[in-house]
Amino acid sequence: MREFIVETDGGSRGNPGPAGYGSVVLDAATGETLVETYEYLGVVTNNVAEYRGLLAGLRAAHDLDPSASVHVRMDSKLVVEQMSGRWKIKHPDMKPLALEAGRVFPPGRVTYEWIPREQNKHADRLANKAMDSGASASSVRKPAAAEVESKAGADVRAAKAVASPGWAPADMGAPATFVLLRHGETPLTPQKRFSGSGGTDPSLSDVGREQARRAAEALAERGTIQHILASPLTRTRQTAAAVADRLGIEVTIEDGLIETDFGAWEGLTFGEVRERYPDDLTTWLSDPEAEPTGGGESFAATATRIAATRDKLVAAYAGRTVLLVTHVTPIKTFVRLALGAPPESLFRMELSAASMSVVAYYADGNASVRLLNDTSHLRP
Repeated sequence: MREFIVETDGGSRGNPGPAGYGSVVLDAATGETLVETYEYLGVVTNNVAEYRGLLAGLRAAHDLDPSASVHVRMDSKLVVEQMSGRWKIKHPDMKPLALEAGRVFPPGRVTYEWIPREQNKHADRLANKAMDSGASASSVRKPAAAEVESKAGADVRAAKAVASPGWAPADMGAPATFVLLRHGETPLTPQKRFSGSGGTDPSLSDVGREQARRAAEALAERGTIQHILASPLTRTRQTAAAVADRLGIEVTIEDGLIETDFGAWEGLTFGEVRERYPDDLTTWLSDPEAEPTGGGESFAATATRIAATRDKLVAAYAGRTVLLVTHVTPIKTFVRLALGAPPESLFRMELSAASMSVVAYYADGNASVRLLNDTSHLRP
């Protein structure tokens, strides 16, 4: 059964006053935004706007998949308690809205959770957008690109599913989803120096700590992370700790997520390595079996390690969404292996500090790369 998260909010400037709601439907497995909807309601109360937002969010989720289960997250204690059956609904304007919301999905397929307002920023932003826009915001519904599909596109998907049973059709169940977070900047990052597992193990810089904080806020807003694993190096542990503190989830150290050992190149820039070890560098760039000067780890060895770590974690976290806080080479290797791309593809991926990538792994062994090098959470 597919699961959605519906985050919704409503507001009234005056109570009653000019009001609007905003709702967003998320894929519970990946955190992907599937639908945004907001609407200006005219002059109503806060509570009516909140119920109208709930109803709109549930209807949007039902349009996507009427067989799904839904977890509603709201910062309205009143609506959450009333819809959960713990508080009575006395107000005549809210009773019909509550009854209508309760009929969108069968009983038992919708659960409710109260969240603090700061964790409901997406829906709050949409509600304010509706109120700011006034009547021009009537019934705006924004589906995500993944949900906008022509009939021809649907036929292509169906053909792929028939031609390749491992293409991960809907009946494969919820995947193990890895959100791959690169650590924040260290003093070596802006200088583009080799910084692997055999170097000085630098800490985050002030910039890196701010990047980790922003990543934590973005992941809290997404609300789908269930576990956090991190490489044992200081910069990844510090980044993971920032997220863990925000989400209230403990960090598990996973040695398999450690960065490649760059041997004698640790701390050097690419230009310095080319100047000092030109032959070794040329071989390393062309042969995945080649080790950095001084006995570091080859890309082939890294790939073997990451594949073993992947298999272990997929088995342990099937159907779960896990944050893996790690480094450039491991993240690129996860993506390369998921795509079945050649080793040289590692040199063709951009991966910024504190960026996020997402790979989902299905029960039949297939994988889907859903995001690469997302840095939107780092923008002002």
